[in-house]
Amino acid sequence: MGEFLIPLFAATVQSGTPILFATLGEMMTEKGGVLNLGVEGIMSVAALAAFLTSFATGSPWLGFLAGGTAGLLFASLHGFVCITCLGNQVVSGLALTILGLGVTNFLGVPYVGLPAPGFDPFPFPLLSSIPVLGDIFFRHDMLVYVSFVVPFIFWFFFRRTSLGLHVAATGEMPAAAAAAGLKPVALRYFAVLAGGFLMGLGGAYLSLAYTHLWTNGLAGGRGWIAVALVIFAFWRPGRAVVGAYLFGGVMAFQLRLQAMGTHIPSSLLLMLPYLLTILVLILSAWRGRRIDAPAALGTNIEPEG
Repeated sequence: MGEFLIPLFAATVQSGTPILFATLGEMMTEKGGVLNLGVEGIMSVAALAAFLTSFATGSPWLGFLAGGTAGLLFASLHGFVCITCLGNQVVSGLALTILGLGVTNFLGVPYVGLPAPGFDPFPFPLLSSIPVLGDIFFRHDMLVYVSFVVPFIFWFFFRRTSLGLHVAATGEMPAAAAAAGLKPVALRYFAVLAGGFLMGLGGAYLSLAYTHLWTNGLAGGRGWIAVALVIFAFWRPGRAVVGAYLFGGVMAFQLRLQAMGTHIPSSLLLMLPYLLTILVLILSAWRGRRIDAPAALGTNIEPEG
């Protein structure tokens, strides 16, 4: 049994890593009061940018940085439409996804199937020798280890830094934040751009560590999963980790079942986390639990004059 479960749990961590980056990116954006449904498009653009950079320079770290930067730049389009032009946040996000998928499917055609320098497994010194846990958590590539740290940084940022508290205040009551002397528009731009950067890191992971190549449709719906996971996690980074690994585990499990020759449709297995998300929301509403969505989420604010 251990020969099956330990590799499965290890694959769960790897499969959940790009989802975790994207979920934290969407959570960062929503904490500032902006809803971004363009995560799928951002991840796709970032995955291609990371692949092309690594392919051209031979440096996966430059590719990783390029993926995050591409995510930031692509998210800035959403920020311009919704924050500066006061456009509809839902429509803008959906347009961003369509644009991102279309651009990458067009520009990426010559590179389909080509390999690029990426991140290989690197057993973490000492920790990788821990029985069971070492095999599950500490025999991955360096980007997985980076993902272990990011949720703690996210928590610290919103709980212990003035900038994080200001961003959260803008997402809750932008008028009160402005009355207190803050700049809600600038803070929302920060949330959108920082969130886009994290989403871009998730896309970069797909092409540089998960597959080591480019193929169209590489995001594979993970951007939509990230949007759902923000609700599942109640806008808390710790629960985002659990949710990301839950989805990653289902993906890893269904791939192994397919390799074993099962006749269970993979789509049925991929439905389970979504059903669980709906169940959690229903139970939360039934028990009267407060869902910690930012109060001003999705509401545009007038630019400062």
